[in-house]
Amino acid sequence: MTDQLTNMERAEVLTAALPNIRHYTGKTVVVKYGGNAMVNEQLKQQVMEDIVLLWLIGVRIVLVHGGGPEINQLMDQLGKKPEFVDGLRVTDRETMDIVQMVLAGKVNKTLVNLLEMQGGRAIGLSGMDGRLLQCHVKDERLGFVGEIEKIHIRPVTDLLEKGYIPVVSTVGCDKSGNAYNINGDTAAACIAGALAAERLIMMTDIAGILRDRNDPATLIPRITLEELPALYESGIISGGMIPKVECCATALERGVRNVVIMDGRVPHSILMELLTDEGAGTMVSH
Repeated sequence: MTDQLTNMERAEVLTAALPNIRHYTGKTVVVKYGGNAMVNEQLKQQVMEDIVLLWLIGVRIVLVHGGGPEINQLMDQLGKKPEFVDGLRVTDRETMDIVQMVLAGKVNKTLVNLLEMQGGRAIGLSGMDGRLLQCHVKDERLGFVGEIEKIHIRPVTDLLEKGYIPVVSTVGCDKSGNAYNINGDTAAACIAGALAAERLIMMTDIAGILRDRNDPATLIPRITLEELPALYESGIISGGMIPKVECCATALERGVRNVVIMDGRVPHSILMELLTDEGAGTMVSH
């Protein structure tokens, strides 16, 4: 038995995906991308392939990215030690310069180039462009870490209407023009809400929300906002998953139809989520 699909099997796969393709064509999907899926070059290539394929079938797709590992790497090269408070990077002025260089520069333009190389049309933005992500100081202890106070979504919608894939780095600014580091999950939730997106996909380093965090087989495929408090109480949602789930709730409250938390380390997980009936990860909805 060969590992290669026959032409008939390929045709059947495409036919099976047709209802999902029909559903998402013309709809807006926001992908939050970062973590290990961004560091692994092969996975990065596959994520870009997924995004371009969705764009080619008419999905209005927005890529919002972080770049924590790359920031840490440059800080290490410059002899500067990263500091964190409650999971957020302490960002003094020098660190903010590094964040801006890495996110709005190297990472953003690398992703734009990869999408173009796959046949897509992409343009990179930071949250400072068009005051897309306007913010103020989140906590004095954190320095230049921003709390989003206003979204000016026009730069993103203009690019979508012109047929581009907007690629957004999560660097924002205040009314005085000071740059701020913004949590990527929060930025993606707010952008998806401002776009009234059909779906927000949050790529993480685990399969989704698990009843037993050590057993991927205990994945919870679907939950509602109303079920979240009980999951917090029981400890099923804890640690680093709490802020991610809070971002899911923010997105839903701002008008996103549903949010999926899924493992970005699984090859072609975006296509599995959107174009198959089984999906991938945990869907959070109203």
